[in-house]
Amino acid sequence: MRWHADSDHREQQLLGTLTPPVLDVGCGPGRLVIGLGRRGIPALGVDTAPAAVELARRRGASVLLRSVFGPVPGHGRWSTVLLLDGNIGIGGDPVRLLQRCGQLASGQGTIIVEVDAPGAGWSHHRARLERGPEHGPWFPWAIVGADAIGAVAWTAGLEVQRIEHAGAEGRWFAHLGVRREQRRGVA
Repeated sequence: MRWHADSDHREQQLLGTLTPPVLDVGCGPGRLVIGLGRRGIPALGVDTAPAAVELARRRGASVLLRSVFGPVPGHGRWSTVLLLDGNIGIGGDPVRLLQRCGQLASGQGTIIVEVDAPGAGWSHHRARLERGPEHGPWFPWAIVGADAIGAVAWTAGLEVQRIEHAGAEGRWFAHLGVRREQRRGVA
């Protein structure tokens, strides 16, 4: 399972391009925060799953057990905010999530969102984590494709700077920034 492994080659390439400090939203067991730390890049992860946060901490990651919608240190000062591994789905409302990430990022900051392939559009559903016969509670989740991220971002006060396709891995990354007219009054 990718979430428990070290960051892969493509992620390592991406991590090497990030402007610090970096906030990893929905960091899970902390593989990206750890990868950034190995590069000497200041990073913090936030996640609501106690088991994931505990695992991340045991691995040496700097993470907090909390929701991105609650208080987060460095409000308005993060140069890069990450929403990888489908974390655009957190809370089931990608507009609200992107608005929050825009508040956490500095006025010149970048929000990097992993999206689904073009053609996925955007949809809202309920999901739950399952492992064998065990399963967790249902929670709201969303899926956003590369074809829909522009409209979702615009509604959230952001704009697409570029979209990257990671070829063989089939992964898509949208780089978003706060829209210029939204930057007024942002330090």
